[in-house]
Amino acid sequence: MATKSPSVEIEAGQHTVRVTNPDRIYFAELGLTKLDLVRYYLSVGDGIVRALRERPCMMHRFPDGLAGDKVHQKRVPHGAPPWLETVRIFFPRYKRTADELCVTKVADVIWAVQMSTVEFHPWNSRRADTEKPDEWRIDLDPMPDCPFDRVRRVAGVAHEVLDELGITGFPKTSGGRGLHVYVRIAPEWGFSDVRRAALAFAREVERRAPEDVTTTWWRKDRDPEALFVDYNQNARDHTIASAYSVRGNQRGTVSTPITWAEIADVEPDDFTLRTVPARFAELGDLHATIDDTAYRLDTLLEWAGRDEKAGLVTPDEQAE
Repeated sequence: MATKSPSVEIEAGQHTVRVTNPDRIYFAELGLTKLDLVRYYLSVGDGIVRALRERPCMMHRFPDGLAGDKVHQKRVPHGAPPWLETVRIFFPRYKRTADELCVTKVADVIWAVQMSTVEFHPWNSRRADTEKPDEWRIDLDPMPDCPFDRVRRVAGVAHEVLDELGITGFPKTSGGRGLHVYVRIAPEWGFSDVRRAALAFAREVERRAPEDVTTTWWRKDRDPEALFVDYNQNARDHTIASAYSVRGNQRGTVSTPITWAEIADVEPDDFTLRTVPARFAELGDLHATIDDTAYRLDTLLEWAGRDEKAGLVTPDEQAE
């Protein structure tokens, strides 16, 4: 049996977190360990905390490293430190509640990594009112045969529509083959209306780029070379990896904020555990001003009403 490496104590802001098995290999192809993952999250501390702050957060855990199984964990386990903050969420389908991680400081992130968390998947609402999202997520999700040049083109169309709406979007890589754009919104609408607005936006992008984009609901009916604008990421309890979250793949990719100008040349694997810390040290958090302005969805909801009157059905958000 392999011997376990001695634990280490990590200073994370005002708290100390004990990290066990720091030498456990997580990313075998890169030779990176659990402690390397801790150091990465410390290096982008301000950014990851901003991305997660006050949001219910699902932890994607890899107790045996990426070679083992992934655990989707909603509940914070017993024995968490007293300074760790949580938020209670009700799940109507199961008629159960869960006390989910609610990050407010970098020590919360490091505690989660100690618990073998690699990916952080926050809600798009905050604990002040978890039923009223304050974040609209535009997910440019390429189908299996979609070239990345198409993702770049569609991002340009999305940017054009946002500009016409007078809305500032904050793009980031997904850590996979797609791109995400986040918009802060006034927390005045429930999940269903935010999703309706997101679908109206997706349909407008599709109208402008019909050869590149699909909003077809069922995956089996989509062109395998198309890009799906996934509006359903705005449904209740749907989450995607946050800005600065590492992804659970052996490439060690990171979902990384970028500028609109960078999209023309960006490659999906440009940003990794190895490259993002230096980028963050040089540029800071490119989403640092994301909370400065909260936009309204009135125009998009008008578009949604127009589409619905024209007979365009809003798919059941639980259908897929």
